[in-house]
Amino acid sequence: MLRRWQSECVGKALDHFKGGQRHFFCQATPAAGKTRMSAELSKRMLETGMIDLVVCFAPSREVAQGFRATLESVVGGKFDGLLGACGTALTYQAMDYLSEDFWSLFYNYRVLAIFDEIHHCAAQEPGVSNLWGQLIVKRIQESAAYTVGLSGTPWRSDEMGIALARYSTPEGRLICDFRYSLANAVVEKVCRSPRIMLVDNGDVQLTVSNSGDCQVRTFESISSLLKDPVVSYQDLLVNEPALRHMLQLANNKLSELRGDIANAAGLVVASTIDHAYLVAEILNALGETAMVVASDSLDARNRIQRFREGNQRWIVAVGMVAEGTDIPRLQVCCHVSRIRTELHFRQVLGRILRRIGGIDKYAWMYIFAESSLSEFAKRVAEDLPHDLAVLPAVEPASVISVGAPIEISGSDSLVEEEAAYPLVSGEPESNETEFYFHRTARELAFSEHFRHQLLAIF
Repeated sequence: MLRRWQSECVGKALDHFKGGQRHFFCQATPAAGKTRMSAELSKRMLETGMIDLVVCFAPSREVAQGFRATLESVVGGKFDGLLGACGTALTYQAMDYLSEDFWSLFYNYRVLAIFDEIHHCAAQEPGVSNLWGQLIVKRIQESAAYTVGLSGTPWRSDEMGIALARYSTPEGRLICDFRYSLANAVVEKVCRSPRIMLVDNGDVQLTVSNSGDCQVRTFESISSLLKDPVVSYQDLLVNEPALRHMLQLANNKLSELRGDIANAAGLVVASTIDHAYLVAEILNALGETAMVVASDSLDARNRIQRFREGNQRWIVAVGMVAEGTDIPRLQVCCHVSRIRTELHFRQVLGRILRRIGGIDKYAWMYIFAESSLSEFAKRVAEDLPHDLAVLPAVEPASVISVGAPIEISGSDSLVEEEAAYPLVSGEPESNETEFYFHRTARELAFSEHFRHQLLAIF
């Protein structure tokens, strides 16, 4: 049975297409059920003869496989791309390797093209786009019978326009044909209500040694600490006492939740593979075992599937648990990634929002009280700030063309936004193999005076 918003969206899309429009844009909060809605729309368009085939593009192989399974279940036909199939589901990465025979399908048949998390495809003006945006404009925009763009976070960190999206003139605001907010999803019990815990400390000491000179500086908050040019956010992320305190808080909350939901689980989004194993060691010291899933794991998807179906408490991920990854039992999250963009923040939060029952009404996210993350957390209460959906006016001389998306360690997980914006606030770039402190030169000491600010959203 479709949710109310899904039925409304399908009806609006059909009216949109029957009215002569070809491109439909749906913004629905992460975990609301965009895949199920798209499958139902595909089914009705196939049944009524509006289209011949459905082709879906998704940000990772795992998400594409999940999309394919949903399409096959709802439509009742095969989506393996072979003879007699109703269509196929592919990754954006695959687009650059498809043959001319494949692209000819868009000219010879009436194809519905679905783009999951289309904000990863940039197309601002001729010659200014990333690889996937270029391919969509070149190969699909004019040849597909219909397109559906889906996004839970419809803006880009580089503020470039989204492929196939429309923007108002002159304001440049994103035009959504259908919008379903997090506030609506919480009220209708589709998504959990976020509870974001900001972890801070009121007495931090930084010891800096230089040529035999030793200086001790004291800070009353993490935010003030990070204003010191000697310290980077990455230094905070590998500080074991600080990490241990956050993980202990999150683990206590998970134990509390498992009193009602026996298989509730927690996710830690780490920065690097070494960092993930450091997190796992700390969890082990707290009496927990954690599954580590990283981009260099040969069986990463199998491990995620085992975790999804199992009862293990914690999974620590580096880039592999991406947007669209469906592990509904995740209910607690620690964000200790070095990536600090609002897009990434909301995608991580989206991993714990999917509701599965009547008593799992809250999702708990733990972050350090760094200034930008604190601001992102407070803006979640606004759901989708309108100014973030704005395509700003850009002088031609300042336009930068973004190249092909970057993949890390051979993974096909989508990390374009993360790789393009690894650091903020002018922090020096750090090699992953040199991620840890040079403790002989400087040292961080956190007192026991940790404090916590709880942001109850909706």
